[in-house]
Amino acid sequence: MLSEPSEGKVDLMATIDGMLKIDVEALYEINVEEIVFACLHTHQRVSPGKVLAGTRITPLVIEECKIAEVERICSLHQPLIEVLPFKSPDVGIITTGSEVYHGRIKDAFGPVVRKKFDEFGCRVLGQTLVSDDPGRIVQEIRSFLDQGARMIAITGGMSVDPDDVTPAAIRDSGARVVTYGAPVLPGAMFMLAYLGKIPILGAAGLRHAP
Repeated sequence: MLSEPSEGKVDLMATIDGMLKIDVEALYEINVEEIVFACLHTHQRVSPGKVLAGTRITPLVIEECKIAEVERICSLHQPLIEVLPFKSPDVGIITTGSEVYHGRIKDAFGPVVRKKFDEFGCRVLGQTLVSDDPGRIVQEIRSFLDQGARMIAITGGMSVDPDDVTPAAIRDSGARVVTYGAPVLPGAMFMLAYLGKIPILGAAGLRHAP
């Protein structure tokens, strides 16, 4: 959605909740002398009404050929900027860890994960607690797949300790690991894998004593 011109500037605003996608390469071509197209970073969540970008001509007048060149660039890079609507798959949650499974430690991360999925309109098929047993974890992955899950989130057992078996279990399921480890805190040991077209997310869990 475009705003009304104000002091020579026009803003572009989101109309839906989704993921912002911007053709960064095209931006370098557009942002030349006398023309400004400023925007948010690509690959981030935006909501309706969020200002995504603003554009203006910096001088009072500009040669028509320069405007025509920008139009040509935009025609070659369609869409230059867009918001992709989120999908809302059915999700299965698996919480690993013998301490949680036997009730010695209370799982605090399950409700957090459920809330996150609720925000994106996903339906949680259920949450299962599993001990530190790779075979059982694989069984639960397959069980959720049989129930129609289109995404599986596994929490717990994701650090570098030898007894943290979740990464091995994800591999044992036949999933293809895309990445294990991310430069963020919290979440440095995040894992993303795909079993066919089904994403499997591995994340360290937050736990506290009851």
